[in-house]
Amino acid sequence: MERPDPFSEIRLVSLRSIRGASFWSRRPVTRMDVDPGAYDDISSAAVPGFTEALLAALPGLWEHRCSVGERGGFVARLRDGTYAPHIAEHVGLELQSMAGHDVGYGRARGGDRPGEYTVVFEHLHAEVGLRSAALALETVQHALAGTLDGVDHAVAELRALARAPDAPPLRHAVRCGVTGGGDRGAVRAEMLRRGVGSDEGVVDVSPAYLLNVGLPYSASGAAVILDARPHDVPERYRDPEMAVKLVSVLADAVPAGGPAVVPAGEWDVHERAADAGCRLAVFTDAERLSARDARGAHAAAVVRGGRMVLDCGGDSADGGPLRPDAPAASQLAGALAVLALQRMHPDPRGEDDGPVP
Repeated sequence: MERPDPFSEIRLVSLRSIRGASFWSRRPVTRMDVDPGAYDDISSAAVPGFTEALLAALPGLWEHRCSVGERGGFVARLRDGTYAPHIAEHVGLELQSMAGHDVGYGRARGGDRPGEYTVVFEHLHAEVGLRSAALALETVQHALAGTLDGVDHAVAELRALARAPDAPPLRHAVRCGVTGGGDRGAVRAEMLRRGVGSDEGVVDVSPAYLLNVGLPYSASGAAVILDARPHDVPERYRDPEMAVKLVSVLADAVPAGGPAVVPAGEWDVHERAADAGCRLAVFTDAERLSARDARGAHAAAVVRGGRMVLDCGGDSADGGPLRPDAPAASQLAGALAVLALQRMHPDPRGEDDGPVP
């Protein structure tokens, strides 16, 4: 039976370069979204000569371990049967390797819409990454069509691009980043109300921005994660595990020992922030933290008698009354962030304020 034309079936839906830490990686990556059309159901094993043609053009694919975990792992996947988006991921990496760039991280996952796939791989040069993605997809299409006669032209093009100046790395540092599905603007307003200057950089980073662009800065003094309930992303990223991973990207920009302001009970968020090297500042609209929350908290914000009580290292202070014009969570998180920025800075001697009792 004649196979569908891969050039009309397999479509490049979107292509972008992500410079900062993102849902996908802490390093700069290229992301392309692919609709494989009829090739969603046609594997490499079903196309005679496909694997051989691909290996003849890109023999370095033998070195790709893939999920098998050993040399030749990706070739085994090709022979067993894998699909166009996954193959394009490996070809994109290999084209960059052939051009002289040492890259190895890549992922191919279900996309934002049914029938689409997201392909992500690292790059050392943004334009090389973008062009290698497009060339990888074309290489896969030619191999599926039986018209692949080498990739020398693609490698030469990438080498030429690599000689041009790259986009400068992110170097912008801010005072605090804020994300989550709650009222992020109210957090910023609370921090400004408590004396943080409007020019200090309290940046509202929506979960959708984190997913599609990554962090807009390279470092922040603190991170505020209001919750792990993003509303502005495709349904699959609202899955609890993915949502936690997405909002916790903010912690990656905080220097080791710096504060991450997190909600009580969101223990998966706590774990990811701690793994990123942050010290936890935990807020709740209850009168006290649970035992589990308190064990990891170096600072806390709770509510007693309608007033915020702020604690850092055992020193409690009245944070003022909760106001009716803003969500309690945003007020508590903003107040705690200001306290944390004042008190929970990294100490080069490795000392800290100790956990909240």
